[in-house]
Parts: sequence; structure tokens; C-alpha cells
Amino acid sequence: MLYLTRKVGESVVINNDIEVTVVEVRGRSIKLGFTFPPDASVLRKELHERIKAENIAAATGDAGGLDDVLASSAAAPTKVD
Repeated sequence: MLYLTRKVGESVVINNDIEVTVVEVRGRSIKLGFTFPPDASVLRKELHERIKAENIAAATGDAGGLDDVLASSAAAPTKVD
């Protein structure tokens, strides 16, 4: 892992086309700004890990993880006549 020290307004460039800028530092929280090409995919790590696990479950035929996602999205009320 690479550790860098940057101040507000300073940036780092990754692969010549992704720029990460320190926008604000407030206590122990840091706000970062990202400039990247439109075809780049950017996800929070916890979301990326969830998608990866669901893809593995779907590929191996283990629908247990997929059932949880479907159940949470199907929690809409149903109309009874």
C-alpha cells in the first residue's frame, strides 16, 4: 500500500487519467474529489465486495445470497381486490 501526504487542494494522478484531490479535512474525516474518464467504474469498497459476492454466488449456483437481495427489493406492498 502506498501512503501519501497531501494538503487541501493538492492532488495525485493515477494511470495518467484519474486525479484524486483533497477537497476538505475536518477532524478525522477527509473529503476527496475524483476526476476520471466516463468509462471508469467507481464504487465504494463495501458495495464492490457485495456485488462480487453476489456474482460468485450466481456463478456457483448458490442462490442464498441472491435470495436475500431479491427479498429486500420485493418488500413492496401488494394490492388485494
